[in-house]
Amino acid sequence: MSGAQLYDTIGAAYTVTRRTEPRIAERIWAALGDARTILNVGAGTGSYEPPDRHVLAVEPSALMRSQRAPEAAPCLAGSAENLPFADRSFDAAMAVSSVHHWQDPIAGLREMRRVARRVVVFTHDTSDAGWLRRFWLTRDYLPEVADLRTGRPSVTELAGAIGARMEPVLIPWDCADGFFEAYWRRPEAYLDENVRRGISVWARVGPDAERRAVHSLRDDLASGRWAERNRELLDLEAAELGLRLLVA
Repeated sequence: MSGAQLYDTIGAAYTVTRRTEPRIAERIWAALGDARTILNVGAGTGSYEPPDRHVLAVEPSALMRSQRAPEAAPCLAGSAENLPFADRSFDAAMAVSSVHHWQDPIAGLREMRRVARRVVVFTHDTSDAGWLRRFWLTRDYLPEVADLRTGRPSVTELAGAIGARMEPVLIPWDCADGFFEAYWRRPEAYLDENVRRGISVWARVGPDAERRAVHSLRDDLASGRWAERNRELLDLEAAELGLRLLVA
């Protein structure tokens, strides 16, 4: 299933839990530098689009485009791998939490590099098996996530394709954007179906794995086992769980 098909299926309640996290937005907008014209690729509903610049968005999912706010940047139907713009048409191109859905991430990043003088990509590094062990949700409840990495380029390969530097991005404990790792210190959130519906991983691992993981997590929260296993997290303000900013 392509990214567009996936979000046309699961994206109806996306805006309930997926919002701009100001501390992450600050990192992304700083990386854009002095760019005034920006292309947002795989733009979804418009989170993280800087309000003080000229933005044009590209998004393949009709359902996601339909949920953009009236005041959001204009949005075209299209994919990262075939951007309908001339070379160096924009000061910068950005992509936020969408590269993992592209059919050909390397081709998409090279297209961004072609149409813009600067490229900023917010993504995650799942190429290191240590990531699966660091995040309790994948380690203890949802090991199927490891299979989703098969055949996908590593974040190092993504960065290399466009000559980007890599910067780690910590996740605040009270992160406003409900992506997969966001609730690392708020495990009860993963019991909420509205939260899970805003995270594509749950749809991709399938209903059987989801039911088993939720049941196990609920039991461990009730028994205190989750708190015992993860007591080192309870006083952390932010966690390093593989989120990366690529800047080229």
